[in-house]
Amino acid sequence: MIMKTKYLFAAAVAASLGLGSAFAGGEGWSHDFEASKKQAASEKKDLLMDFTGSDWCGWCIKLNDEVFSKDPFKAGTKDKFVLVEVDFPNDDSKLSEETKKQNEELKNKFAIEGFPTIMLCDAGGKPYAQTGYQEGGPEKYVAHLDELRAKREARDKAFAEADKQEGPAKSKALIAALDAMELEGAMVATFYGDTVEKIKAADPKDETGYVKKMEEGKKFADFDAKLKGFFEKGQEAESEEDMKKAMESAMGDAIKFVEKTLADGSFTGENKQKVLLAKASIHANSGKFDDALKAIDESLAAAPNSDLAARIPGFKKQLEAAKNGGGAEGGEEEEAEDPAEKKAGE
Repeated sequence: MIMKTKYLFAAAVAASLGLGSAFAGGEGWSHDFEASKKQAASEKKDLLMDFTGSDWCGWCIKLNDEVFSKDPFKAGTKDKFVLVEVDFPNDDSKLSEETKKQNEELKNKFAIEGFPTIMLCDAGGKPYAQTGYQEGGPEKYVAHLDELRAKREARDKAFAEADKQEGPAKSKALIAALDAMELEGAMVATFYGDTVEKIKAADPKDETGYVKKMEEGKKFADFDAKLKGFFEKGQEAESEEDMKKAMESAMGDAIKFVEKTLADGSFTGENKQKVLLAKASIHANSGKFDDALKAIDESLAAAPNSDLAARIPGFKKQLEAAKNGGGAEGGEEEEAEDPAEKKAGE
């Protein structure tokens, strides 16, 4: 379908009603984020958020079948987590409009780029760890979650210790606490702005360069949200023909926005690399594969030593295959080739 075109290379490039409701996650999973936070606070638990495509994402279905549906997982998490399913199914007829809106907002806020993505958050909704599919069954997965949950305890202890210090020492201690969680920069900027302000106050000359890094991360998150907004408008059309026209218009507006961003020199290094990959994705969705391949080459040159650069040759092969009539097919959402936990830190 035309409305799915924005996902053609989303996984490669980047990359659901009230409590007790049961869809893919089954019994015990909530679909109301705000209610889940209140429950977690009252029961002194954390949040486990499953960002999933329950009826199309192979790794999501595998994770549900092998782990989430099993009694050892339910028993191992019931006293520690409130389970929240944030679903993006192809058949969304069981989701209310309110839930669809909530899920889209959460996906953007948490900078989700592939499915399944499992976010662990404190009761206030602040993330402290991210993972995805893991082999080994429910018992091993629960042990994995326990290891990740220790990051929240370490975070809180590190923050408390940092608050006892002053000047650059405090700044470095806070930075170390944030880095230990291994969260995306955009996520840190979104959820830990108060901590970044403390770092800035303790190191007004920004000798560590961390504040500059975070400010650029926030700027990139704003860019990404605006870019996604072009395509979200295109999904509001009712007929297939209107949707096609809307998406064509959205891609035209999006490419102009990306080109302006590149011309402004707003980003450097890996963030510029990501903008160029977005450019490649838009061109690919428009069938302009030569332009897409050129943008892919430019993206590699922008930050050849980044972690993301190591995967760019694979992206290029997908584009070349699509250009020659093979590879990814337009019109359907593509899940990530690797489980989300293997993409941590991208």
